Amino acid sequence: MGFSKLPFLFATCMLVVAMMSLSCNAQNSEKEYLDSHNAARADVGVPPLTWDNEVAAYARSYAKQRSGDCKMIHSGNRRYGENIAWGNAAFMTGAFAVGLWVDEKMYYNYTSNSCNAPPGKECGHYTQVVWNTSATVGCDRVQCSNNTGYFVTCNYSPPGNFFGQRPY
Repeated sequence: MGFSKLPFLFATCMLVVAMMSLSCNAQNSEKEYLDSHNAARADVGVPPLTWDNEVAAYARSYAKQRSGDCKMIHSGNRRYGENIAWGNAAFMTGAFAVGLWVDEKMYYNYTSNSCNAPPGKECGHYTQVVWNTSATVGCDRVQCSNNTGYFVTCNYSPPGNFFGQRPY
């Protein structure tokens, strides 16, 4: 291969990297978060969530706090409901995290309003996603500065998951 093809190969590689970045950013956009949440909500007949910039600012602030270690620790804020996720690869997008939470539906028993999850599993993330009085959401995703993956957080207003109440 001659040197004349190197600029073309370099440009092609840069285009592929840019496309991968755009794809990854698209999966962490407001629309992706909302679409993922609202598909689950439509499935059980609750109104769609809308994006709230104030709630998103809180999510962004907390995600930045966790970016140093990405430990699965909730913020402790009682003003908003909260779901968090962590994954050690680039596939841990916002939409993927919401999908993990929605997958907990299999453990939720609406008739008994209980979670029938095996050890190590739960369904509280799912019930927060579909909580009928939650009206807005804000989310963020950060790369862990210790190179262990990505941390995703979504916050909900008003919060859900009140003991003894059904999500929908």
